[in-house]
Amino acid sequence: MRDLKYLFAYTVPISTLISFNSFGVGTYTAVFYAFVILPILDVVLGEDNTNLSEEKVGVKKINKVFDWMLYINLPIVYSLMAYGFVKVSSNDYNLFEMVGMCLSAGILLATNGINVAHELCHRKKYIERAIGKALFLPCLYMHFYIEHNFGHHVNVGTPEDGATAKYKQNVYSFWITSVTKQYIDAWKKQMQLLKNKKRSFVSIKNDMLWYHLLQPAYLLLILFVFSKEVVLFALISGVISFLFLECINYIEHYGLKRFKTSTGRYERVQAHHSWNSNHNIGRIVLYELTRHSDHHFKASKKYQILDCHDEAPQLPYGYPASILLSLVPPLWFYIVNPLVPEKMKV
Repeated sequence: MRDLKYLFAYTVPISTLISFNSFGVGTYTAVFYAFVILPILDVVLGEDNTNLSEEKVGVKKINKVFDWMLYINLPIVYSLMAYGFVKVSSNDYNLFEMVGMCLSAGILLATNGINVAHELCHRKKYIERAIGKALFLPCLYMHFYIEHNFGHHVNVGTPEDGATAKYKQNVYSFWITSVTKQYIDAWKKQMQLLKNKKRSFVSIKNDMLWYHLLQPAYLLLILFVFSKEVVLFALISGVISFLFLECINYIEHYGLKRFKTSTGRYERVQAHHSWNSNHNIGRIVLYELTRHSDHHFKASKKYQILDCHDEAPQLPYGYPASILLSLVPPLWFYIVNPLVPEKMKV
């Protein structure tokens, strides 16, 4: 029964459904749930830094239940977004309510869309990567697959990585630098991959080209079925989702550096190059993304068997509260800057 704890991740879609079925302040239900209820639960239920035994790792690694808990997010996300489109099309929401609808949809896409896609796009099976890419689609951030897998995991903690926030860089500045650099780097990685395979730009293997066809097609389909207002809802919701992703990128590596060795190459990625959190609820809702150091140690390692590393720097709060904290830069700097290793502040 303990293995079913990850079913709790579906409480975010439930809160989004309530938002879509509400008016007034009720449209902010998912926002209230994600950034008030979940942080409170993180504090109340505390932390757990225990790791699984080798025997349990062997059993859980092959248990398909954990995989299906991820797969089911695909119909959940698309069904809820379609339902949201119908609601926006058939109701006359005021500006306050539309903001609540967009934020709630963005939270759904960030947690059960992008976060799950991130996990699946590290898998070896084609079908799992395909599900992951399909979950990136409504988030309008499909290029993240290329840059994250072939760029971030190689360059994390270095100036070459757009997804590593500099010490004393605020999250709003990071949004701009990370979004733009990751997009540019995704094209660079794609061109290099094509060159390695001796493929031309106009090739079926050019994933970036496919992404730039699929995402506009998604928006055009919404326009054809619904209206311009619904397209705007889908567009804003997607942007909100990838900005939440960038908030996560921000808190995961803020101020942490890798240094060059005597050979002139950067040291290998180690546990102390990622911020971790052992707060129970954040771990479950985000499918153990908060044990980020172990993910960087072996990216294909499944979420249910990720380990806690004592040498990894720990965020003072869980991920939901940390994301909220990052949105208030003076408070973030006041609390987190003293925790950044001194040698990395230079």
